[in-house]
Amino acid sequence: MKITEIECHVVVVPEADPEACSSAQDDLVVVVHTDEGVSGIGEVDTNPWVARAMIEAPGTHCMGLGLREMLIGQDPLTPEPLWERMYVGSAMTGRRGLGICAMGALDMALWDIRGKAMGKPCWQLLGGPCQRSLTPYASLLPTGRTLRQYQRSLVEKALAAQAADFHAAKLEVCIRGPYSHNGIQESNEAIVETVAACREAVGAEMTLMVDVAYAWTDPREALEVIKRLEQYNLYFIETPLNIDNLDGYAFLAEQSPMRIAAGEWQNTRFEFIELMDRGRIDVAQPDVGRVGGLTEARRVLELAAERGRLVVPHCWKTEIGIAASAHLAAAAAHCPYLEYLPVALAESELRKELATSGLRMVDGRIPLPTEPGLGITLNWEAIRRFKAPELLGSRRGGPGRLSGASTRSVGGDGARVQS
Repeated sequence: MKITEIECHVVVVPEADPEACSSAQDDLVVVVHTDEGVSGIGEVDTNPWVARAMIEAPGTHCMGLGLREMLIGQDPLTPEPLWERMYVGSAMTGRRGLGICAMGALDMALWDIRGKAMGKPCWQLLGGPCQRSLTPYASLLPTGRTLRQYQRSLVEKALAAQAADFHAAKLEVCIRGPYSHNGIQESNEAIVETVAACREAVGAEMTLMVDVAYAWTDPREALEVIKRLEQYNLYFIETPLNIDNLDGYAFLAEQSPMRIAAGEWQNTRFEFIELMDRGRIDVAQPDVGRVGGLTEARRVLELAAERGRLVVPHCWKTEIGIAASAHLAAAAAHCPYLEYLPVALAESELRKELATSGLRMVDGRIPLPTEPGLGITLNWEAIRRFKAPELLGSRRGGPGRLSGASTRSVGGDGARVQS
């Protein structure tokens, strides 16, 4: 079997809002084709236009080769050596950041092909099962442009998640710091107040986590608020500090009364080694696409196990990434939860429509996937409908509205679509 072609599809919701603290508004979907008619799909949570360029751009020298050109003609059933081929060949332009994100989408698709070709779900090929079923937590990002609107929305979503049989939920309390939702900037008191309102609403039995989206620059200030949050029995607090402040994370890991979680932005096992060894975090959160795909995510699992750390995969995208996270979690005994953006509670149309099949929750648990590969079927009508302009072009009609049109064949059926 040989790789014959790689498609890259940038999709974006019609009313993307650059002030929203949500990267679920756009996506890069890759489809890797082979000469035996087996294809694999992947995605990555980063700027989709630049990730596509990283894949499609030709190389200029042996240290800056193009990812697509390194894969064409290769055997897709060997994702691990292909990962090394891409990593070494793109070292000058990749190695971290964007390059690893683009590799992650491709690696995800290669594992999908391997599973389909062998007739096995990816978790079997990754060494599972280590769990009989998986526990998702509902990832809840509220709406609203004022604190009261935000708090009311978050409480409503927490109650809806509980009613939908979720046993756990993560509260996105993004109201302070550089990545606050819609520019909201509130006090530490407002963070405590928001968490308290949600705990009171759902009661004591539901597991709650909190993501504050890098709210603080001073570890001591962060610790003061974390101590105030202790009474609400949180499973972990996510990304309290700038991710480069590893000494600050080590301070919190030593002093905090609750688990410290981080890693959604980390690229490769090497950055996770730093985060775990120097930053001393309790919970590693690899995003399968951003960390470098299932190949590299599995290496992070092994490193975390050696260090006695928990792993809770990050995923804020579509059914594709959620499925990859589930297959990863199934191969790890030290993965108690995985992030799950509920369709009914998501604003993103991509989350709702990009796939026509995927994971299903039963009594608060997700049965292990049984379909070969990732077990995902793309909705090509949605790919066409949400297809973005070839270039960013001009903006009109307010923030977040993308203009421009392009015509391109997608889905391998020769259909021409206007966007």
